[in-house]
Amino acid sequence: MSTKKQILKRLIVPGDLMSALEKCRSIIFPASKSDLVELCYGSATLSHYEVSYEVPGKGRIVEAEVARCKNGPSVNFKEEYMRRRDPNCMYIGDALPTDKPTFSEAWGYDFSKLREETMAWLSEQRLVVMPFSIGGKIHGYDSLVVAPANAAFFAYALANIQDFASFDDIEGNYEPRSIIYVAPPFRHTHFGGKQAVVHCRSEKMHEVFSYNLYPGPSAKKGVFSILLDIGEQEGWITNHASAALLVTPYENEIVFMHEGASGGGKSEMLEEIHREPDGRVLLGKHSITDEMFHLSIGETCEIYPIADDMVMAHKDMQTVPNKLTITDAENGWFLRVDGDRYYGNIPAYERASIHPSEPVEFFNIDGTPGSTCLIWEHTIESNGKPCSNPRVILPRNMIENIVPGDEAVVVDIRSFGVRMPPSTKDNPNYGVMGIVQIIPPSLAWLWRLVAPRGYKNPSIADKTAVNKMASEGIGSYWPFATGQKITQANMLLKQITDASKTLYILIPNQYIGTYKVGFASEWLTREYLARRGGSVKANHLVKARCPLFGYSLDEMKIDGQYIRPTFLRPETQSRLGTEGYDAGAKIITDFFKEELKQYLVPELDPLGKEIIELCLNDAPIEKYEELTPMYGVRRR
Repeated sequence: MSTKKQILKRLIVPGDLMSALEKCRSIIFPASKSDLVELCYGSATLSHYEVSYEVPGKGRIVEAEVARCKNGPSVNFKEEYMRRRDPNCMYIGDALPTDKPTFSEAWGYDFSKLREETMAWLSEQRLVVMPFSIGGKIHGYDSLVVAPANAAFFAYALANIQDFASFDDIEGNYEPRSIIYVAPPFRHTHFGGKQAVVHCRSEKMHEVFSYNLYPGPSAKKGVFSILLDIGEQEGWITNHASAALLVTPYENEIVFMHEGASGGGKSEMLEEIHREPDGRVLLGKHSITDEMFHLSIGETCEIYPIADDMVMAHKDMQTVPNKLTITDAENGWFLRVDGDRYYGNIPAYERASIHPSEPVEFFNIDGTPGSTCLIWEHTIESNGKPCSNPRVILPRNMIENIVPGDEAVVVDIRSFGVRMPPSTKDNPNYGVMGIVQIIPPSLAWLWRLVAPRGYKNPSIADKTAVNKMASEGIGSYWPFATGQKITQANMLLKQITDASKTLYILIPNQYIGTYKVGFASEWLTREYLARRGGSVKANHLVKARCPLFGYSLDEMKIDGQYIRPTFLRPETQSRLGTEGYDAGAKIITDFFKEELKQYLVPELDPLGKEIIELCLNDAPIEKYEELTPMYGVRRR
């Protein structure tokens, strides 16, 4: 085993970090994930470990408790605020172009001062220093995490979400492309107790300073930020999406890539169709009359998951003309299991987490030392309700039927999910999208520019605004990007138009007009298109009354059963009608117009300018098609 001196001699990092590493009390370089998981518990004799820090002026503060469970460490944060990612915790600490809040603007002084204080604090600690790789198996980028040893659970999260490495297995020098620093006390001394993550970018390195221990903003989305920054420099995108290979009952294969703002159905795309106790599928329930509509579907498609949240479309993989080639950008999934309320609800994840091949890590789940941690037993909060953000990290090799991470796949269908509210003629709202809308690439780009969060989005804290739309922006990954919107807008337009031989669709969830549908629209559309080879017949397309919705279907048959026209074209619903539909369409069209104006700057791609102007001028769908013809529409 290499000594500290030997490893530091091979490590190529910024000078202030090297100085801190040389001065610190001690460094643990984990030789294996087993070593790392034991470090999570503080010592081999402890079954319950408090992660605490002495904070000047505040005394000892316990940040988290780690329980030694049979199937892995269960981490619970003492403060309920720390159990969720604060969406407003990102700051930019460098001078490169950005549209995000800078550290100096927010806090009134240059980040270099806090950086110096951070390095001084690290130099006094007992540290864990771990190399790891980000971005998946095909195009990984060397990275490093530097954290206090008592926060080893944070490093273990990175080891499972990304790819663990040991200095014993690395030959020669190690120069990380990114570094994550962890310094928890600073959120109390410098940020008023709030989460804070500061990004410092350069041509050769992206540094992330995490001043809190919940891994969501840094170990998870912070890595997303790093990949977006690297891709911006190299000319490729990490999309915010799930992806799955579907094999139909007739053994045809089709690849779906599903995008959308949070709550848009990314995880649901990987789920089996939910069935009633009698085996039928509930398509929808009328929100006024309570009438329910079911389908009897026999054999459904087999689902082979590809990615859950981060899809890498690296430029070096794009070898199929006019198609997008992707791979998973992660080696483990940071799964939210708030929908798992009882045994048997999500069998695949339950089996994997109860009987793991190696210890898995749990967050915000009630883990008792010495017991088996169960993903449906969520931590109860002060309001008496279960935590809404329980998580388990499952390495890819524990997920059933998953497509290997070293296999790139070609996308056939790109769908975009939107949460929709109930809508009637008496109470019109924007939930007037049909079960599936077929759109040209130009409209697909507009929907990703705006990326509306929609109805009752899980990430919206303001309960009084649940029916109002908000824009997540640029492919729905904008909350994690560190650069400028216009740069990402142009890159996303190129990605979409380069992949012209792709069927682009929109799928609503929650409501279709007056019908409560949940995610049934997504599951049934998946079955319908997979069985038809990812294409639709032109004679079944009807222009939607709202041009932003492209085309509706006038007929949809699954397993010999027709979907009611009221689900395909909501304006045919008696409680909605054309009057209610048009009022709802105006709401969403006005929202798009307002959001899109910000992109009309000289740096915008000329094609993008034309597309946005079509929307601003209420152009018909044919004008969008003239700019970017649709693919996957069969004329015979």
